[in-house]
Amino acid sequence: MTYEVTVEPTGDVIEVEEGQTILDAAQRQGVWLPFACGHGTCGTCKITVTEGDVDVGEASSFALMDIERDEGVVLACCAIPESDLTIEADVDVDPDFLGHPVQDYQGVVTDIRDLSPTIKGLVLQLDDDIAFQAGQYVNLHIPGVEGTRAFSIASKPSEHRALELHVRLVPGGAATTYIHEQLAVGDTLKVSGPYGQFFTRKSDARDVIFIAGGSGLSSPQSMILDLLEAGDPRQIYLFQGARNVSELYHRELFEQLAQQHANFFYIPALNEPEDSDDWQGFQGFVHEAAQDYFDNKFNGYKAYLCGPPPMIDAAVTALIQGRLFERDIHMERFVTAADGANEQTRSALFKRI
Repeated sequence: MTYEVTVEPTGDVIEVEEGQTILDAAQRQGVWLPFACGHGTCGTCKITVTEGDVDVGEASSFALMDIERDEGVVLACCAIPESDLTIEADVDVDPDFLGHPVQDYQGVVTDIRDLSPTIKGLVLQLDDDIAFQAGQYVNLHIPGVEGTRAFSIASKPSEHRALELHVRLVPGGAATTYIHEQLAVGDTLKVSGPYGQFFTRKSDARDVIFIAGGSGLSSPQSMILDLLEAGDPRQIYLFQGARNVSELYHRELFEQLAQQHANFFYIPALNEPEDSDDWQGFQGFVHEAAQDYFDNKFNGYKAYLCGPPPMIDAAVTALIQGRLFERDIHMERFVTAADGANEQTRSALFKRI
């Protein structure tokens, strides 16, 4: 049995299977609804049911209050239709968003390598082509681990079947521990995607600043490779932060790209270099490297930030102090169990501060 859900004010109609959430059905049919956690705890995906019956599902009382439930408000990530529905959603789709439908894949592991002491590079060969925008992510089903885990795609969209992912080992994290210690070449993983609203606004002609830390390099890598492959004429700057040289992975790749493309500039920064590193580059945090490079003047740029929350917060503060408007700062936070959330739970929504 399926139900029809009409989304207002756009007029989109989605088919929802029995037992399927509204959000899952929308994503798989390329219809954008705002969301973040995907697990009923943040409240970002609130919609109002104006016609029909719905099961609110496992929405937390914190994210969805009783008074809201009485008014027909539900969370799209939890709500399951029990009849045809009409819903109202705060749909603000960016014109650059392509809305590729979410699909399921089987991915065979073709390569696993150490990128740094704490980060592994993983390549999956999918059983079908995947269409995605650079900056988006996929969910992996890890054997023996409940639920899924989200990982940004590091490869460029033109590589339709080979997905590169960067996986940081989270202490005590079941999924990342499995990938680092048990996963082997030839193994198969279930993959779904693409997800997320983190992507480059290609219609905007302003020069681009990327600031990345840790395995947060994955999304900017995909975005930069995509822009350079397309011959994008904008000036593109990548600031990559790490603790020391051993953690500064893919440095050679970006140095080579900087030599090959006159409009690409690579500025790495180390905040705790080892004596043996013989580091001659910028020493300090990555947002400080950006401030130093641009002399604290960021107006007229678009900025994309990807990495752990402390890095994001510091970079946002620096950019705003440097006269960059909030609407021109886009970000993706990498939140893990160590940060007090579910392991590798990441914002699927490309939030503006």
